[in-house]
Amino acid sequence: MTRRVDATVQLLGPAAVVVAVGIATTFVSPSTRIYFLNALVSVAIVVAIYVFVGNSGVLSFGQISFVAVGAFAAGVMTIPLESKTGVLPDLFPLLRDHTIGNVSSLLLAAAAGGVVAFLVGLPLMRLSGLAAGIATFAVLEITHNVLREWTKIGPGPTALSLVPETTDALQATVGALVVIAAAFLYQRSRLGRQLRASREDPAAAQGVGISVHRQRLWAFTLSGALAGFSGGLLVHLLVISTEQVYLELTFVTLAMLVVGGVTSLWGAVLGALLVSGLDSFLSEAEDGVKVGLTLDLPDGTRLVILGLLMALVLIVRPSGVTGGRELRIPRLARTVRA
Repeated sequence: MTRRVDATVQLLGPAAVVVAVGIATTFVSPSTRIYFLNALVSVAIVVAIYVFVGNSGVLSFGQISFVAVGAFAAGVMTIPLESKTGVLPDLFPLLRDHTIGNVSSLLLAAAAGGVVAFLVGLPLMRLSGLAAGIATFAVLEITHNVLREWTKIGPGPTALSLVPETTDALQATVGALVVIAAAFLYQRSRLGRQLRASREDPAAAQGVGISVHRQRLWAFTLSGALAGFSGGLLVHLLVISTEQVYLELTFVTLAMLVVGGVTSLWGAVLGALLVSGLDSFLSEAEDGVKVGLTLDLPDGTRLVILGLLMALVLIVRPSGVTGGRELRIPRLARTVRA
């Protein structure tokens, strides 16, 4: 019974914080609302990254490539049919002559991200350590260049415009909750437990019959599907180009995960919200903001500060602000240990 309550707290705690942010979105000015919505989408992206990186212990720079795939798949397929021929004349006929609705586009984004992650993961999930990190970075670079140069599947180097802006407070909140629930169910499942066992001791895990390659591939595929779904939320919130789902987003989302705590769902959610808030403030400060006095920072300052913050956390508290632990009620935690 106590363990069941403990698990409920671990799920409802992050969910409650996300719902609170979603409700707060309705009480702020339109100029500020975009930052709250972006924070909720950031939660979905960071939790999607956590599903693989946090449970496997393998650093991946490639998860944002699945965000990009999902975003462009959802975006291209929801542009109104009467506008698509003029805006994207070079598309394959299958993409140019069809359009789908909002919910269908999110499902398509998740499917696209999951399929690409599975195909990429088949060879890559046999790698570990530095080799895995370099290989996943190569995936990010390849995806970026394909999306930027191949106008048969998207707008190329230009922004993806005319996509319906359907990611409001409700959709962003529900989308983040869906990703959190999927991540929670996975980490509590047999597959999730086996992957974490391989994270702690790969040799021992293989010794008891766990296929490390298979478990990493399952997590990589699920992470890709959730990342693609998050990309669908993103493209329905902002007008994006390939540059916006590339190196900068990779760096910022990894900073969120590190600051919160790589090995916990609670850390992924909290880190995404904290760093997103700081990032939004610094973005405003680069354009000049009044906080008692006028703060006007040089362009690029926010990335420097986020980098320093991530380095400081890694030095002072490598397990993040949550200590890499899930949310628990203190008295309940002592009871479980007893």
